[in-house]
Amino acid sequence: MKKHQIILACSLIFTLLFYNESIGVNLAIFGLLLTCLVSYSFQDRSVDRSHLVLVITSVLSCLAFAWYGDFASFLALAMSVLFLQFKTQDSKLKVIQIFPLVFLNAFATLGRVFMFSQWLPERKIHNNFAKKLVAYFIIPAIFLIVFFAAYSFGSTHFSSLLTDYTLDLDIVQVILIGLLGFYISFSFWNYWVPELCYEKNELLDNDFENIAEVKNQQTFSFLDLDFERKSGEITLVLLNFMLLIFIVTYNYEQFFEVVEKTKLSSDTHERVNAVIFSIIMAVGVILFYFKGGFNFDEKATNLKKLAKIWIVLNVILIVSTIIKNSEYVSFFGLTYKRLGVYAFLILAIIGLVFAFFKITKQKTNAYLFNQMVWCFYGTILLCSFVNWGNLITIYNISVNKGVETTFLNDLNFNDELRREYFLENKIKETNAELNKENDIYIYQEKTFLSKALYYEFLK
Repeated sequence: MKKHQIILACSLIFTLLFYNESIGVNLAIFGLLLTCLVSYSFQDRSVDRSHLVLVITSVLSCLAFAWYGDFASFLALAMSVLFLQFKTQDSKLKVIQIFPLVFLNAFATLGRVFMFSQWLPERKIHNNFAKKLVAYFIIPAIFLIVFFAAYSFGSTHFSSLLTDYTLDLDIVQVILIGLLGFYISFSFWNYWVPELCYEKNELLDNDFENIAEVKNQQTFSFLDLDFERKSGEITLVLLNFMLLIFIVTYNYEQFFEVVEKTKLSSDTHERVNAVIFSIIMAVGVILFYFKGGFNFDEKATNLKKLAKIWIVLNVILIVSTIIKNSEYVSFFGLTYKRLGVYAFLILAIIGLVFAFFKITKQKTNAYLFNQMVWCFYGTILLCSFVNWGNLITIYNISVNKGVETTFLNDLNFNDELRREYFLENKIKETNAELNKENDIYIYQEKTFLSKALYYEFLK
């Protein structure tokens, strides 16, 4: 199929799927359709392992959204399908560029859609076409309308063939959904990549190209490399010393000082925020000193050792925070936020590991960002596939923490466990419980295309 045919077909299918429907199974079906069309349209490029992985994750993300229909599965679906299209059509471009391109095309599409020569094939209208149009359509249509009007005056039943029929169709909604479907389809199949993205793509490579030039690269024009190297060593010695003191005091406050249970929550939040700031700054320091010449400087051995110590100390700090967060969970039970802290801290460790590899394998700064984009994508996939609400409920009930009725009602997709727990403990129905059950009833009464299948299989 040609590009314009795919755009129009996807627009029509989008309209059929979403007319008089809310978002549900229909979006999953549309995502599966796009995945199949991408694989079919670019069969010659669908050979490497990364493409196959993205096809699988796209299908699984669509199924996850059909089941849960929540924001995490929506984000996973959108990222999977967009990554698949981007890596298939522009495999040489780094995937990190997709984020600014999506934002750019959201506005560019509004103007580019009127550049018909870019996406519509050129067709020459010959005289024979005009003759056929007049002879086969216009003339018969004129006679049909005239004689229908004449016969209508002579027969009431004949005129009622059209006048008594009401088309059960919301034309305004059809037009709006059709326009939205066309906008999405056009942006997806005919997205615009500025030449600047191709020209600057090499800046996002994982490896340096002109090593000889990079070796003599200076961060500051007023400092020689020897002074800059020595400055980096002094800075990292001081930072390592300060971080070591912070780790000692941090762990002493966490594990040796007696903290009131009421203050445990605020203290934990403050310390986690401090660690988040520390990790961001730690990565910033590595990127600052090892963006160029010092990766290949034979005299920068001490600087590299100090940077590796800096990374190890930050990992120790993260591990301490994970232990503290676990203590917090043991006191109050699991929540989405506490799981989010675990996710961030694990991603931080992975980021520091890649920072370590960046130094040892002499990679560019872009290497770190390129790897972390895929790690972030993997985290989104994990969040969309796992029923975290049910997992939290199982844990909290097992340890008898965080089992307040309001809290359990606020969790998603835990309804069978929640009902069973309330029944066993003879907990009276509250307004929150009634509202939750009412929401489930509303979900179950929706038409199939608007459903989240989880509620369809819930008793």
